[in-house]
Amino acid sequence: MRKFLNHATGLAILLTSLSACGAEPGNEIPARDIMAELIGVNTAPSGGNDIRPAVDLLVRHLKAAGFDDHDIHVLGHEEKLPNLVVRLRSAAPARRPILLMAHLDVVEALPEDWSTDPFTMVERDGYYYGRGTDDNKAGAAILVANLIRYKKESQPFDRDLIVSLNADEETTGAAIKWLLSEHRDLVDAEFALNTDGGPILLIDGKPLALMFNTSEKVFALYEFEALDAGGHSSRPHRDSAISRLARALVDLQAYEFPINLNDTTREFFARWKLIAPAAEAPLLEALGSDDPEPAVLAGLPDEIYYNAIARTTCVATQLDGGHAENALPQTARALVNCRILPQESAEGTLAILQAIAAPHAVTVKVVRPINFGPPSPLDPQVLGPVTALAESMWPGIAVIPEMSTGASDGVFTRNAGIPTYTVSAIASDQNDMRAHGQDERIGVEAFRDASNFWYELVKAVSLP
Repeated sequence: MRKFLNHATGLAILLTSLSACGAEPGNEIPARDIMAELIGVNTAPSGGNDIRPAVDLLVRHLKAAGFDDHDIHVLGHEEKLPNLVVRLRSAAPARRPILLMAHLDVVEALPEDWSTDPFTMVERDGYYYGRGTDDNKAGAAILVANLIRYKKESQPFDRDLIVSLNADEETTGAAIKWLLSEHRDLVDAEFALNTDGGPILLIDGKPLALMFNTSEKVFALYEFEALDAGGHSSRPHRDSAISRLARALVDLQAYEFPINLNDTTREFFARWKLIAPAAEAPLLEALGSDDPEPAVLAGLPDEIYYNAIARTTCVATQLDGGHAENALPQTARALVNCRILPQESAEGTLAILQAIAAPHAVTVKVVRPINFGPPSPLDPQVLGPVTALAESMWPGIAVIPEMSTGASDGVFTRNAGIPTYTVSAIASDQNDMRAHGQDERIGVEAFRDASNFWYELVKAVSLP
């Protein structure tokens, strides 16, 4: 830890200089310019779900910086969905590599809903606007720009750096899953650092906490189905497929999965209560107690963020039923999206859903295979430098371990045995989150600070 603190002291002087000039010394291709190029490539469905043009432009930059075909790998399970894997080789490797991750695909953006062209980066009012500025082309640009900078500086790292820019995180994650299965040697690492999450939370414009993501809930999709012989709508039965499905979904909505904390979520609540509003203290105390007051925990479902951290959740997201307006429905179906705690099991969740649905003669089946990734340990060789660096850049900030309620490619690397830590260090107002939404944006200053954070973090975990 002493090494990290000493490094952070010198770092504060460097960052003050960087902030003053707003530049990236020694970097011929600023991360900002790479991000603008990437946003200009439509990697959403309206762009054909084609990642190749984005990969091509990054390969051109990398080759111009001296990376050769031995260091650059473009490969994927589908032609339009290549992963880009780049390795910066240590001259004297003494430790296993680290894996640095981002993704190049983005969700759809409707130009008519935006105040700017979503696929052209625009700087306005202290922000960069464009689809992917927050999720996750900023991370990809930072990783590539810094990798080029390290190579130019001939940094004396004692381990290889591997950058993996993945193709379909926003959909199935099949690209990274295939890469781990078929080309594990290209991405095998002691641990991974992922840019796709772990923001800095701003409260009244001030950095309150840096979220350090060590795990995530597991995405699972199920189908509830009710069947019936049907008939003429003028002679309705006592019951129908639609009404049976409806009752099953009402029971699902009422069901509360057990509270089940893991090491990360237990630490999250312990640290979060130190900075949370006073009104939330009783609930946070109850969540950390071995003998909580039931009346206090009864209010947990109304605190949707805390509730999502503390337990598995399942909710119906799509409905389909009936085949004609004048016929009794023969089928009624609902898709149910579950976010399962990583320490729980797919079989256990399915059994609970079946128990809810069975009394209504509704069946349950798995729609999408489930990929569990176990929580990564709170490793001091990662948490130490992250904490020291954050405290040097944003004095007084809290560093809080977190389990993401969403999903990322990190679930696949964890499942493959590579501990994965997600920390974007991008400051954002939690009341104005625009990832996946209208007018997605990232602060100009927040982007610069995140670039500097990542530049120093990788050095802290890679220099002897």
